[in-house]
Amino acid sequence: MLERPGIITMKGKPLTLVGPELKPGDPAPDFTVVANDLSDFQFSSLQGVCVICSVPSLDTPTCDIETRRFNDEAASLGAGIKILTISMDLPFAQKRWCGAAGVENLKTYSDHRDAAFGLAYGVLIKELRLLARAVFVVDQGGKVQHVQIVPELPQEPDYEAVLQAVRQLV
Repeated sequence: MLERPGIITMKGKPLTLVGPELKPGDPAPDFTVVANDLSDFQFSSLQGVCVICSVPSLDTPTCDIETRRFNDEAASLGAGIKILTISMDLPFAQKRWCGAAGVENLKTYSDHRDAAFGLAYGVLIKELRLLARAVFVVDQGGKVQHVQIVPELPQEPDYEAVLQAVRQLV
């Protein structure tokens, strides 16, 4: 599998991403992750514009802030926009976190079993077996339209760039 060292850092220390580098215009790879009820969720089952956020863990301050922010934004984007947050957290932990945080406008999924999403989207961190902080916007035709890999793991993404990419598709 392709390894891409130095794309991201954590506290200045370079880390290695495993998987391909996706670019705007690329077809969005399909993947299967685990839903909070332990069922399989296949990305190709979705229709419409989709925002996919990958985070290291919902139980960290930055991931908490980011996921709450996208949950709030989802309410104003309309029902046709799907927002997914994917992490290596176990489905039980995700369900608990969503309940405690009042997150209802987006879906959380776990990549813990196979790292299928992380490997397909090139955001699996080799050294940590966590996902890098990244955001992908996929259009209704299944093409990647926006890619944002956050260079320093504890930093938040550029929300406005993501929202602008989504608004251009609706």
